[in-house]
Amino acid sequence: MRRITRRAFAVAALSAAAAAPATGSASARGRGANGGRPEFRGMWLATVANRDWPSKAGLPAASQQAELLAYLDAAVARRLNTVVFQVRPTADALWPSPFEPWSEYLTGVQGRDPGWDPLGFAVREAHRRGLELHAWFNPYRIANHTDPSRLVPTHPARLHPDWAVPYGGKLYYNPGLPEVRAFVQDAILDAVEHYDVDGVHFDDYFYPYPVAGQTFDDDAAYGEYGGDFENQADWRRDNIDLLVRETGERVRAARSPGGGRGPGRWVRRRRRHHRPVRFGISPFAIWRNQATDPSGSDTRAGVQTYDDLYADTRKWVREEWIDYIVPQVYWNIGFPAADYAKLLPWWSETVTGTRVRLCIGEALYKAGAPGQPPAWQDPAELSRHLTLARGYPKVRGHIFFSAKEVAEDRTGAMAKVVADHYHGPVRPPRPA
Repeated sequence: MRRITRRAFAVAALSAAAAAPATGSASARGRGANGGRPEFRGMWLATVANRDWPSKAGLPAASQQAELLAYLDAAVARRLNTVVFQVRPTADALWPSPFEPWSEYLTGVQGRDPGWDPLGFAVREAHRRGLELHAWFNPYRIANHTDPSRLVPTHPARLHPDWAVPYGGKLYYNPGLPEVRAFVQDAILDAVEHYDVDGVHFDDYFYPYPVAGQTFDDDAAYGEYGGDFENQADWRRDNIDLLVRETGERVRAARSPGGGRGPGRWVRRRRRHHRPVRFGISPFAIWRNQATDPSGSDTRAGVQTYDDLYADTRKWVREEWIDYIVPQVYWNIGFPAADYAKLLPWWSETVTGTRVRLCIGEALYKAGAPGQPPAWQDPAELSRHLTLARGYPKVRGHIFFSAKEVAEDRTGAMAKVVADHYHGPVRPPRPA
């Protein structure tokens, strides 16, 4: 991956501001296309495998900081208001965690202190720019390989080898073990209790995506803990339900003054401002196909979160265990197997009658990408998504994957979104 300088980011990002309409009254421009109603305008900032940041492992701290600031500046230039920053990509940490080692994506060596605190820096600089910073955690992925000996000797997966399951060329924590669930929550809450993050965010990885010919070997855990369930699938779904419900309860508890546990071993501090920390999840957008379940969406997807990832995403909304949901509707309008125009009303109906905010995950990375359908070769496709979403009042914003594409904007698709829809700043919605 080529290194992109802060200056290059800023130049690319500022083109969006220049592309925004200059006509109309100042008050109209300040309200934005949605009349000033709070909405999420976000981007995911991915760190796993150095996808977005840092551009490569081992850069000097000053270079890493400059790159991170460039991304935050790009978000401001695009009139975004939220950055979803991946701080626990593979059972590691981008802050001085007492539970897990420093991420290898910082220095190139797992456990090596980078000499600075990326999460603390990101929170401070995001807030300085008027951006919200949501901390993004991957709950169960340990490594993008299956060799525990490659982990730092003090890694929890080496200290507790029975917690780990190899599958599909990767290593995962076993969601069926109560001690794993408690540990994952403790690791996450350490960041919530010591930093003024605005949100806790999970992505779409729960039980891993199916790999043909392979079996996720959790039979022993099922034998020990699954006695109350008719089948292994129901037990697995309950394991994920417990993670989501319990994490939500703990995040909400951390909103209260005095919820932190005091300063850690760096210059970390007790949460002082008591921002309303939200808990959100961005699942794969297909709960179930209508052919599988009449309550499902009019889609023909090969993966269904309920059946394949054991993630009952609709239940989490209905039970209000989460504050916001960001289904990754990563298909174009008219895509036969999963039409954006059909998924939008399904998710809108799903959140109706609940306090859960609906935000749509957008596949900016597909814009102009080789091999994508013709619709994605049109820079206006994403803007059409936002235009369509305006007809559904339950949609409270969009988050774009991911930061690199927000900054580079190789086809001008992001600039068109800004010009057509982001005429002025708005704040993110508060918890209902």
